[in-house]
Amino acid sequence: MAARTEAHPLRVLLRNLVVAVVLAVALYLLFTVFDHDLRHNSVYGFTGNEILLLEALAVVVVAYAVARAFTGAADEVLRRRGEVRHGATVRIFLNLLVGVAALLALFELAGVSAQSIFLGSAFVGIILGLAAQTVLSNVFAGLLLVLASPFQPGDRVSITSSSYGAFPPSYPHEMVYPNYAGVVEDVELLYTILRLDAGGVAKVPNSVVLGALVQQPKVGAAKAHRVRMTFPFSVSVPTVQAALAEVAAAFPEDSARTPPTLEVTDISVASWDGVIVLWSPTLNDNLIRDRVLRAVLARHPLAAAAK
Repeated sequence: MAARTEAHPLRVLLRNLVVAVVLAVALYLLFTVFDHDLRHNSVYGFTGNEILLLEALAVVVVAYAVARAFTGAADEVLRRRGEVRHGATVRIFLNLLVGVAALLALFELAGVSAQSIFLGSAFVGIILGLAAQTVLSNVFAGLLLVLASPFQPGDRVSITSSSYGAFPPSYPHEMVYPNYAGVVEDVELLYTILRLDAGGVAKVPNSVVLGALVQQPKVGAAKAHRVRMTFPFSVSVPTVQAALAEVAAAFPEDSARTPPTLEVTDISVASWDGVIVLWSPTLNDNLIRDRVLRAVLARHPLAAAAK
């Protein structure tokens, strides 16, 4: 069997679209230029209903050719990226779009108002419109994620989105949005499947993923962890600064590359706030925070008054 020859997706799309356009032009000429002969020829004359049926069949044939053009190009894109598993999903979506367009064309051909059928009343139209907007936004986002491929199944990502509301801050000026970190399992038509580091599986709507801040931490690459604490004035800055030795001992490999640092971030009437910054490839922020706080408390019991 001969090996499959590769073709550029754009070339596949243009080639198939040319076929569809030629077919559409030929059928249009058939039903316009030769309309009189088709209706009144004594040998092969057709009735009005038969002509309408032939025109409907022509619309279906052209729609099929257009659908093949887009699905063929999409299949080639996915094959090049090694994402053939998404082929069925993309084909269904593209065929559905072309099918809806063909259906509307058939309604117009028959002289039937599509609006009167699908939107029987203004209220029903609003409800259907809102429902379709939510579903289609996820579908379109899923299609873009599959074709653009910003991440692959098996990649570790961290998703931060304002769609789920912000966490109330423990300290002023530190309101943050929730962060969902884990490994991508799959990108489906409506949802991105994420196996969370915290346990469990999250199905994140594709529209949320498309509009979110998506970080892809590299394995072994260090990131900054900030642990904020509040100290009474009885615990001086040099006292906490000296505790950095214990913090470095808790993370010997990380501290050898970049030693931890202390930043003074706020001062109130009776206390001051400090942030210990530690660079570590550890992704679990809670684990880092626990070790840093334990190191500070172990060295300086007075820091136990910290909030």
